[in-house]
Amino acid sequence: MGSTPSKSTQQPVHQDGREAEKSSYVAQELSRSLADLSISTPLSADGALSLSNIDAWEDAVDQSPKLQLARTILNHSNIREALVSRSAQIADAHVFNLELDFKTAPITNQKSSGRCWLFATTNVLRYNVMKKLNLADFQLSQAYLFFWDKLNKSNYYLELSIQHADLPVDDRLIYHLSDDLISDGGQWDMVVNLLETYGVVPQPAYPESLHSSLSSPINTLLKTKLREHALILRDLSASLRTNSALSEQAILATLRSKKEELLQEVYVVMSATLGVPPRPNEKFTWDYYDKDGKAGSWNGTPLEFYKAFAYDKYSPADSFSLINDPRNEYGKLYTVDKLGNIWGGRPVLYVNTEIENLKQAVVKQLKAGHPVFFGCDVGQFSDRVQGIMDTALFEYEATFDIKFGLTKADRLRTNESSMTHAMVISGVHLDAAGRPVRYKVENSWGDAVGDKGYFVMSDAWFEQFVYQVVIPKALAPRELVKVFEEGEKQVLPPWDPMGSLA
Repeated sequence: MGSTPSKSTQQPVHQDGREAEKSSYVAQELSRSLADLSISTPLSADGALSLSNIDAWEDAVDQSPKLQLARTILNHSNIREALVSRSAQIADAHVFNLELDFKTAPITNQKSSGRCWLFATTNVLRYNVMKKLNLADFQLSQAYLFFWDKLNKSNYYLELSIQHADLPVDDRLIYHLSDDLISDGGQWDMVVNLLETYGVVPQPAYPESLHSSLSSPINTLLKTKLREHALILRDLSASLRTNSALSEQAILATLRSKKEELLQEVYVVMSATLGVPPRPNEKFTWDYYDKDGKAGSWNGTPLEFYKAFAYDKYSPADSFSLINDPRNEYGKLYTVDKLGNIWGGRPVLYVNTEIENLKQAVVKQLKAGHPVFFGCDVGQFSDRVQGIMDTALFEYEATFDIKFGLTKADRLRTNESSMTHAMVISGVHLDAAGRPVRYKVENSWGDAVGDKGYFVMSDAWFEQFVYQVVIPKALAPRELVKVFEEGEKQVLPPWDPMGSLA
């Protein structure tokens, strides 16, 4: 099955009503600018900012009582507090007429780490664990998956360093790979790699450490060593290739032997700061109380625990990602070059489709009693204290006499937005016609934010800032499953925004 390079289209292949409206606004602004250019000249002929510009802009403010009032209030007020829309707060009630019938607890907290994708995954999986074992509260060990992910990402980076040792250090690819080389974040296919290789364990079997919850210090240390390791491997590669008697196989074997020696340093740092995790085929014993106060005990390996309790009808390995990326053609399979965690593992794969298909994927899963893993740009038009994500949350346009004209595709093209966070949808409020109005979101920022840790997301926000919904094949539209299974993927470059890790 082949892979072909993908080129972004100049206009979205499909547009919903809001996207079309914004595209129309941008076109009108362009037409207006072109018309103005034919009849006006700039105040600054050389392009530098001049005081004449300031004078003209001040004159405009003087003619607007609203802008003068804004100056009076906003120079000593936080605009994210002063400009919150009361009507949006009222509309975004934490009330939902379709929810999962089983409630999990406690609300989790990733603290000062970028492990949202691992928390979202374990929050999905624990539904089955808690049902099967009759538990009142439960967490899978996020730190266990975090350990194996970071160790594998270190190996992945050094393998790429070996593979591309012939490229200059300042080549764009090498520079990109050495930037955020062992990010805390990840993607659905990457967590499937971890689950299928290492399984899962209850949190008491591998509890949090200081540095699983505060990852920046060890990330800084490990990145420094790994960049050094990459240069060592590059120099060794160059030296070995001066010997014409060595075959490519012998060179690769020597480089990998050296890589394994270097990775020992990574393992030593990680095992000291995070703890030594159970091995996937090593038995452990977990003692627990169920919700009736009855003591229980389980003995087995992480892989056995995963297969016995973490899923029922819908295996993570049989689920895949739908994305909404209006830059690129719908009904196609995409991947991102050089993106992964386990070397030789399942690649990151996305089926690009219309936003309505992502909405229906959410509703269908909730009706089937299945929680929904999704990826979004959480920082856009959101308030973490109130737990609201709504494009109408702040009255910026009315206050400043401005209009936001970027479409979803524009934001991706201009580095304005990308997938930054993964969470779980556990409910939705549907209107009389069965269309989503707002969604109930289980976050991993603790129970002191939102409605005891739960957020509400408006449908308009979903359209603009949700990029990914994971769905089991059994619940997905057959035509989209076919796209995924045929495997004819188009390859996006490593720096594409779809390569951002939630």
